[in-house]
Amino acid sequence: MLQHAYDDFFHYLQVERGLSDNTLKSYKRDLNQYLLYINKVMLKSNWDNVTRNDIIGFLQQLKDDGKSQSTMTRAVSTIRAFHQFLIREKFVNLDASLHIETPRKERKLPDILSLAEVEALLVNQGSTPLHIRNKAMLELLYATGLRVTELITLKVSDLHLTMGFVRCLGKGSKERIVPLGNVAKKSVEDYLEQARSQLIKRKDDQNVLFVNQHGRPLSRQGFWKILKQVASNANIKKTITPHTLRHSFATHLLENGADLRSVQEMLGHSDISTTQIYTHVTKARLKDIYKSYHPRA
Repeated sequence: MLQHAYDDFFHYLQVERGLSDNTLKSYKRDLNQYLLYINKVMLKSNWDNVTRNDIIGFLQQLKDDGKSQSTMTRAVSTIRAFHQFLIREKFVNLDASLHIETPRKERKLPDILSLAEVEALLVNQGSTPLHIRNKAMLELLYATGLRVTELITLKVSDLHLTMGFVRCLGKGSKERIVPLGNVAKKSVEDYLEQARSQLIKRKDDQNVLFVNQHGRPLSRQGFWKILKQVASNANIKKTITPHTLRHSFATHLLENGADLRSVQEMLGHSDISTTQIYTHVTKARLKDIYKSYHPRA
């Protein structure tokens, strides 16, 4: 009975759903383990006798065997599809997988820079217009936590340097106002006074804040190349992405006592649960500091 339903399921997947060989192999790998567990461990020979607890037991075994989160998530998906097939083909009367929850995907903690690494990244690396521009862009990015797209689409009219803030349009064209610190403010002023006019070539680009060496608006790829080069010159070994400065901005604020709601507003997150990942980062860093410096850690 177990094997008969198993064979019918794969015939259905192959013939009726037309799944690829690789997808079928994934299904088979998961279901072979599941079938073995139900038959050899739970000593059941009929799918009608399989219960929710049996499925939970199988998933627990996968966890005990050290299977990854993605493997367990895929296994749950396979088992659900199989039990739904059993119901549809009237092999069983009840769906044992009905209330089985998919394991929550583990959220990878974002990489951030230490304060020393931020200082190394933001140090003056030259006095040419491009060096001054790079310094202003990175200072602004770290000072505000802007996304790269938000940075490269900034207009001169979005700056309110006297008042100390920047206006930007985030996801969904949602406007937000972000404070600008004195150091970043000074760097942007230097760029406007000493470098930007030397880079601008066309009148229709006059309102774009940051431009490339040809006087045109910077692209995401262009900024990415600049960041990698500056990080390399600063001898920073970590893999840095444009989002690394945004992550560092949020984490350093929380480490120094900023409240979560304020950080959420500055980042432009619509849901505070997105911002909460940074509280996990700060806790992880505190643990590392404790282990490094406490004599009995």
